[in-house]
Amino acid sequence: MFDATLRPLIDPPLNAAGVRVARLGVTADQVTLMGLAAGLVAAGCIAVGLTWVALVPLALSRLFDGLDGAVARATRKTDFGGTLDFACDVAFYGAVPFAFVVLDPGGNGVAGAFLLVAFYVNAATFLGYAVLAERHRMTSNRHGAKTLYFTGGLAEGAETIAVFAAMCLWPAAFPWLAWGFGAVCLVTAGARLLIARAAFPPQD
Repeated sequence: MFDATLRPLIDPPLNAAGVRVARLGVTADQVTLMGLAAGLVAAGCIAVGLTWVALVPLALSRLFDGLDGAVARATRKTDFGGTLDFACDVAFYGAVPFAFVVLDPGGNGVAGAFLLVAFYVNAATFLGYAVLAERHRMTSNRHGAKTLYFTGGLAEGAETIAVFAAMCLWPAAFPWLAWGFGAVCLVTAGARLLIARAAFPPQD
């Protein structure tokens, strides 16, 4: 919901940093993988109960997630880079709820499973829309220059990170946060389906 609003604020410093990183010979794909590694470290910290410590690699992972696109823009964008970025994002988004389930299977298991299902459905509608948008040659830069067509919604990157941070700060509230944010993700998925139905009507 807030990603498009934040883009004009975060893109200039990220683009400047991307130019400097590119001059060091670091590729966008390498930055993407560093972001995934930091995210998995955060998940590992959560799984062993170091939820507050997890906030540091969590923040780093999202910094790298924004920086990889800036490095790509400073060098060259590739379709594989966009695919790798999306796959790493999905892996990270799944690793954090899973880590909370590992931390407390009895208390977090059902809520964590629900959140993972909601993420799965949301990602499926996102990719489905992106495929149709590509077929219809649609473009959008509201979320920055992306390999895939990005559709907005209530649950986007900024909201997800805010919820993950809240989970780390108040791990006992994980079930309530997971149920609530999972519901928001499903609403986003449903809204995206309605938008797709209007944007891509049946053809004779």
